[in-house]
Amino acid sequence: MLWSGGPLETTLDPPDEGILRTIAMAPDTMVIMAQPAGLIERSDSLLVVVDLQPGFFGGTTEDEPTGLPAAAARAAWLVGVAAAIGVPVLVTEEDSARNGPTYPVLLERAPAGTRAIGKRVFGLVDQPDILAAIDATGRRTTILMGAETDVCVAQSALGLLARGFHVAVVTDATFSPGEMHELGLRRMRGAGVVELHAKGVYYEWIRTLSEARRFQAAHPDLASPPGFVL
Repeated sequence: MLWSGGPLETTLDPPDEGILRTIAMAPDTMVIMAQPAGLIERSDSLLVVVDLQPGFFGGTTEDEPTGLPAAAARAAWLVGVAAAIGVPVLVTEEDSARNGPTYPVLLERAPAGTRAIGKRVFGLVDQPDILAAIDATGRRTTILMGAETDVCVAQSALGLLARGFHVAVVTDATFSPGEMHELGLRRMRGAGVVELHAKGVYYEWIRTLSEARRFQAAHPDLASPPGFVL
């Protein structure tokens, strides 16, 4: 929620959905609706993969479950889930000559025709073709994962929030070396970004026991995700 001056009145409307609305009482006040408190809706979701490239490993010696390879494995799994249930996926790639290409398994599991869009800015909404690709999906709930947590993921998340999107970050499919990961999450948390984990996203999309069983039977390659059990 952003405010540029003038008195404000806040109410919960409707209270059962937990949506905070800000009502401007002065003409120069910017009004943005805060994040909804309910579950992530599959039909409104867009999965955004930000720069999951080996160059962002940062020389760290971190192993499971916090290193970049682990985050990339969980991200690739969630991309596969999204493709299987019809959730669109958008992938960005920063300076591939220096940072290497997007992890191949991630693009292999993405919906047919998905390609990595070259990103020349840190916050993806500042690049017109990327923002246009997001708008073209018609989805307003963006679920982010990738690298680095404290730079491109954080700036992208805050930029999407400022444009009225609902924004969540998948904390265990996102990476920065060392303490930078938590610092990035703290920045997003303070701005109102919803924190999720890969398993949680899956179950918020699936919702029912019968659907979970049907999914795992239909997609045995996705039934054993990396780092946790369904």
